[in-house]
Amino acid sequence: MTNELWSRYCRYTFSHPSSGFSIDISRVRFPDSFFPSMTSKAKSALEAMTALEKGAIANPDENRMVGHYWLRHSSLAPTVELRNEIDQTLASIKEFTRGIHSGNIRGTGGPFENLLVVGIGGSSLGPQFVSHALASGNDPIQTYFLDNTDPDGIHRTLQTLADSLDRTLVIVISKSGGTPETRNGMLLAREVFQGSDLNFSKHAVAITQQGSKLDQLAERDGWLARFPMWDWVGGRTSETSAVGLLPAAIQGVDIDELLAGAAQMDKLTREPIIESNPAALLALVWYFVGQGKGLKDMVILPYKDRLELFSRYLQQLVMESLGKELDRSGARVLQGIAVYGNKGSTDQHAYVQQLRDGLDNFFITFLQVLVDGGSTFEVEPNVTAGDYLSGFLQGTRQALYENGRDSITITIDEVRPATIGMLIALYERAVGLYAEMVNINAYHQPGVEAGKKAAGVILDLQQKILAALKAKSTLRRADTIAQEIGQPDHVEEVYHICRHLASNPGRGVVMQEASSPDEVRFGGSIPGR
Repeated sequence: MTNELWSRYCRYTFSHPSSGFSIDISRVRFPDSFFPSMTSKAKSALEAMTALEKGAIANPDENRMVGHYWLRHSSLAPTVELRNEIDQTLASIKEFTRGIHSGNIRGTGGPFENLLVVGIGGSSLGPQFVSHALASGNDPIQTYFLDNTDPDGIHRTLQTLADSLDRTLVIVISKSGGTPETRNGMLLAREVFQGSDLNFSKHAVAITQQGSKLDQLAERDGWLARFPMWDWVGGRTSETSAVGLLPAAIQGVDIDELLAGAAQMDKLTREPIIESNPAALLALVWYFVGQGKGLKDMVILPYKDRLELFSRYLQQLVMESLGKELDRSGARVLQGIAVYGNKGSTDQHAYVQQLRDGLDNFFITFLQVLVDGGSTFEVEPNVTAGDYLSGFLQGTRQALYENGRDSITITIDEVRPATIGMLIALYERAVGLYAEMVNINAYHQPGVEAGKKAAGVILDLQQKILAALKAKSTLRRADTIAQEIGQPDHVEEVYHICRHLASNPGRGVVMQEASSPDEVRFGGSIPGR
């Protein structure tokens, strides 16, 4: 059996020694006939990706191209104007970064020491992943994030920066400029700056679409700089745009190397021969294990602390791209691949027990880094902590295989800007190829928009409730309040809104508890009481 596995490993491992990258799919139990049977489907998917790179419309309903590949190779952009915009933006990022690092662009209290990135989803997950992966003890700027509309979380982060707020640069990232979570984070940050008698505009930078609400605000208030987001770059594929490059460059990351790594992977994943195309191998394996229907979850296990946030980044890239109700023909298909993960060897003491012995509803992707880094101290004779980490990976991989569990192993030589760029580009292409194989559009997200609209409805309902409670302070049940505001079919929503408001002092709502929700009563509070 061992020699058979070795033979299969040699056959089904793609290696690119000059970049330090390899991908091993040998521990997925597809038959030798699988790849030949998928040749036509894979060829069509590769042709579709080629068309996208040439400027084909990806979203017919929005008449929008998808061009994140152009960001690391601007000569591929379909027009001279787009090429110039990409090149000029990259030059502007570098020029602004030089100004920050030299101290020529400085805060109210001196040269910038901290960077606060305000964004959500694709405007935060990629930058956080890169920041965490490539941080060093010598970074010229320390980076922090506001990535939610949780006031407590925002307060904790701003409190950490309280003593150096006058040396903190703030980058606000929102394509539309109206994303509520990002707007709220920006407003709360601005309030803290103003409370410290600091001019927020002298510390603020916008990354947004030209003419957006945020763009107009930044221009009107004289922010330090504005950088573009383009409609042909989706949030989840924006890490090699200003969204990811500006925070990374300011932190001290070599963004040229990151872009070069992404471009190198783009080149590899254009290869028409399936066995020589790592993204095609990845997409085909996803197709096999999930029977083209996403029937198994994707578990990401990076055996490196620096890659801890990769699974969070991939959750959006994969699940937002592939989680679709309808295919391109309008048929209801309910596609998607669920993604979760933590890191090795943490998972030896967490959910690997279920992965080996429990429900077989997943496949694993191990991420291996060859260079240990850190201390070479021997914890046992001839054994380092890094040897243990490698041993846990190999042992877990084998134990899972022996129990019939499929796994992929991606290896990089070390965590550096180029290999991070390669991982980003690899999964961007694999997601696009898989989407083509199952006939869905990877580049729109109607479910996200539906959630935003639903939240808006709740906030509109809250305004009506507050008006009703303010008009009459007597205590009454949620169903009574719902009747008063003309929403008799939304009693549960009224109950939850009232309970939330009453739980936060100063919102003007009081609550009389009861053992059953339908007996709880709410009313308007009396000022001063």
